[in-house]
Amino acid sequence: MSKIALVDDDRNILTSVSMTLEAEGFEVETYNDGQTALDAFNRRMPDMAVLDIKMPRMDGMDLLQRLRQKSAMPVIFLTSKDDEIDEVLGLRMGADDYVKKPFSQRLLVERIRALLRRQDAIAGDVPEATEETKVMVRGNLTMDPLRHAVTWKSQDVALTVTEFLLLQALAQRPGFVKSRDQLMDVAYDDQVYVDDRTIDSHIKRLRKKMRAVDDEFSAIETLYGIGYRYNED
Repeated sequence: MSKIALVDDDRNILTSVSMTLEAEGFEVETYNDGQTALDAFNRRMPDMAVLDIKMPRMDGMDLLQRLRQKSAMPVIFLTSKDDEIDEVLGLRMGADDYVKKPFSQRLLVERIRALLRRQDAIAGDVPEATEETKVMVRGNLTMDPLRHAVTWKSQDVALTVTEFLLLQALAQRPGFVKSRDQLMDVAYDDQVYVDDRTIDSHIKRLRKKMRAVDDEFSAIETLYGIGYRYNED
């Protein structure tokens, strides 16, 4: 049973998320400030931490900095809607992923599972591949769900779990159109309202990352008013 630490000064988030994770079979410990969490981590390190950025006593950035001095434990940041600068800084400092508030608890669970699978793969404890987890190759694209790894023309591309899930959904059936509603179902649950622009924003960031390794990347096609599709090279 993996141990997850939740660190947030919002008790409603601590209560609701811990109940969700415990229902999924995780052991959960909660903390309402960074210093209390750090003191506990010094006694026993969890398998993963989910950290709010803005907290009293010690914020998420300071806590992450302390953690990275002695541990490569996976860390997911919780950020407010307009904290893009904090997201970028957090990723540079060593956070593995981030989730914007308000967030889908289903998506958070998926991100936690993906990062734990990656840790297992690094440690060599890789479960037998299934249809959902086996490596997928589509032209120049290779996706390994167990390792949360993506390559394009043999070059590594670092994606968030949301970006990974969207690319996977599109690439599973090249040439078939996925509507924005279908893509929203991949990334969010019914309890979280998002509009079309949220998916467009994710796709824009996904394309930007792919074009960083290949400025001619054009495999994701926009069909205006309809959705997106993946065109296999």
